[in-house]
Amino acid sequence: MILKKALLAISISAFAVLPALAQDPVKIGMITTLTGPAGYLGQDVRDGFKLAMEDGRLGGVPVELVVEDDGLKPGQGKQIAERFLNEDKIKLFTGIVFSNVAGATVPDIVDNGAFYVSPNAGPSNLAGKECNENYFVVSWQNDSLHESAGQLATNLGYKKAFVLAPNYQAGKDALAGFKRYFKGEIAGEIYTRLDQTDFAAELAQVRAAKPDVVFQFHPGGLGITFLRQYEQAGLMKEIPMVVAEPSMDGVTLAAVGDAAVGLNLTSHWNSDFDNAANKKFMDAWNKTYNRPVTYYAAQAYDTALAYASALKATGGNLDDADAFREALRKADFESVRGKFAFGPNQHPVQDWYALKVEKGPEGKPIIKTVGEVFKDHGDAYSAECKM
Repeated sequence: MILKKALLAISISAFAVLPALAQDPVKIGMITTLTGPAGYLGQDVRDGFKLAMEDGRLGGVPVELVVEDDGLKPGQGKQIAERFLNEDKIKLFTGIVFSNVAGATVPDIVDNGAFYVSPNAGPSNLAGKECNENYFVVSWQNDSLHESAGQLATNLGYKKAFVLAPNYQAGKDALAGFKRYFKGEIAGEIYTRLDQTDFAAELAQVRAAKPDVVFQFHPGGLGITFLRQYEQAGLMKEIPMVVAEPSMDGVTLAAVGDAAVGLNLTSHWNSDFDNAANKKFMDAWNKTYNRPVTYYAAQAYDTALAYASALKATGGNLDDADAFREALRKADFESVRGKFAFGPNQHPVQDWYALKVEKGPEGKPIIKTVGEVFKDHGDAYSAECKM
């Protein structure tokens, strides 16, 4: 009997010292634009998201980030999503930069019971009648982004605006948002091509219309090209410009330089925000990456924090989709932009700020926060969302 007890004690102690089985990493599928003139947008989304991962974990849960390039092609994004869903059995998705890719990809993801949390694209149709309980947007709804620019142009006293944007969903949402809050006259409205490289004809129309302000939405390399040609045509000194953040980010400013000084813009975030989460983000970015920071990186960082909050609350268990969804809805994380909450359609309710390109202390142009435009601003489509 004594011998049996001794052997039992030895076997129990042996099991006690065995290491616990490691938790399989939760896979997160990132579909984003990594190549072409807009490639830096997706690179910043990828790198901003990775910056929030601590030793391969989010919310203490091991994660594996699986990244693929959509090439700014809706069909390619859709194919990647199908492979992630069917072959890799991925249940968490993020990364899409452009709304045309989101429109082709997100419905398949959420219809298959997976979650999609957007770090950028926020098309109007998915915010309203086509909303889905598994679809969240951390950045902004497309229109609200440009509504702030329309309000700023009104606040600055402009009465006659010429507006331009690429002919795709986000471009249409941009002009709709700007016009919703701009109280003056629209002197001209042009939809450009998403792959356009020569804006001479459009700039001639701008000059002929003689507006007192120009609003344009051209993200990534498209925006750099537009601004350079606007300055080369002599229009920067003749007709001031008010834009939203995608048309003037850190990379755009580095490319355009002093020509952008004086430009007014709006944003929900800036690198100079004085809060603990943003200071941590900026410190980590500057130590890790030797390049200008952009809004895309900050939005992706917040997206990772949103996922981290839900993973922590559920212990990484994705089998209970209701519990994971409720944890996401709480937005229990410290955003780099300060106050943050999801509205009824799971899009942000947040503050918007007036920014301006000015000469910095070292003589280089910087983007400086100069005021507030909207407080606790949601979007125009949330009432149409029935969950």
